[in-house]
Amino acid sequence: MSLSDQSLSLLELNEQLKDCIHSRFFSAVWIRAEISELHENSSGHAYLELIEKEANADFILAKSRANCWASTYRMLKPYFESTTGENLTSGIKVLIACTVEYHELYGLSLTIKDIEPAYTVGDMAQKRLKTIRRLQEDGVFDMNKQLSLSKTPQRIAIISSETAAGYGDFMHQLLFNEHAFIFYIKLFPAIMQGEQSVASIISALDAIYKVHNCFDAVLIIRGGGASAELSSFDSYDLAFNCTQFPLPIITGIGHLRDESVLDLVAHTCAKTPTAVADFLLDCMDEAEREIDYLQRNIVQLTQQLIAYESARLQKASTKLPNLVKSHTASKKEALSLFELSLHTSLRQFFASRNHQLSLMENETRLSSPERLLKKGYSLTFKNGKLVKSSAQLNKGDAISSRFFDGTTDSVVS
Repeated sequence: MSLSDQSLSLLELNEQLKDCIHSRFFSAVWIRAEISELHENSSGHAYLELIEKEANADFILAKSRANCWASTYRMLKPYFESTTGENLTSGIKVLIACTVEYHELYGLSLTIKDIEPAYTVGDMAQKRLKTIRRLQEDGVFDMNKQLSLSKTPQRIAIISSETAAGYGDFMHQLLFNEHAFIFYIKLFPAIMQGEQSVASIISALDAIYKVHNCFDAVLIIRGGGASAELSSFDSYDLAFNCTQFPLPIITGIGHLRDESVLDLVAHTCAKTPTAVADFLLDCMDEAEREIDYLQRNIVQLTQQLIAYESARLQKASTKLPNLVKSHTASKKEALSLFELSLHTSLRQFFASRNHQLSLMENETRLSSPERLLKKGYSLTFKNGKLVKSSAQLNKGDAISSRFFDGTTDSVVS
């Protein structure tokens, strides 16, 4: 029998591999891995690359493709993210249940059927997540973030251990700044790790609260340490007190990898005490730049306004003679028209009054006593007064009668 007769075709080999894998992994198996890549397509399917690294190194020991079909992915993704508070994305370690499949053409692949969030977050992270959810349910999680931080935060209350290296680094960074910004700092000592740290920090907060009007912000700072030493800063009681505090709280706990619950609820979170100092200096520098900008802007706007008004005044002064001349001519013409109108009105007025006087004169002339006397009427007077009725006369009264051409005296008989 020749060597070729004993050989397998590639398809035969792959079919045998498929049968072996199917017989060995006929049900889903739980595996531990890190997601190095994750892509979602428009159909809702997710395609992943899973890896395993050597402990404490980046050397990859194993790699495999995996997929999660849309019908499963749309349930697992929100379940994982709501449970862990983390995005299902590359760079995280997962515990997943997969079916193992081998295809003659496409090779080995894993199909994800389930995921265990607790593996990712761990026991401490689970407690931390419960604290976050409780604060959110209480409606206080974002309260301190909603406070306004002064643009010039110079009056600072600090909660820290006086002997902590982080506190010393912070003070040196802040007080010896290159801009010579001045800060007014008051330390409220507290235990920053261990079982007594939560009560100690809350006590320091209570002391600051009594004089909180004297400060712009509260800093909670310490040096770095192991994750276990930072468990105090995941305390619900400490976080709750900070959310309720009337001043913005800035944290610089000094752990570069993880954010504590206190970091999450604080107004501002910096990784280290020196980063907190840099943040305060940046605030002051920004305020100084804004003041400089406003000063330059005021000067520029004032100069522009003066130039504009000067040009406007100059333009008005050149127009003034013509305006006065035009105005005078206009008024003179109006005065002439008024004078002409007045003369016309006066002529009409006097003509009307002359006509009325003529009519009155004619009426007076027609009704004068002389005219009546000429018609044969006479006027009788007694004691120089006109007699209008016979009742005014008595027998023996001396009277005078006036006629057109003279007067006659007589006695009433």
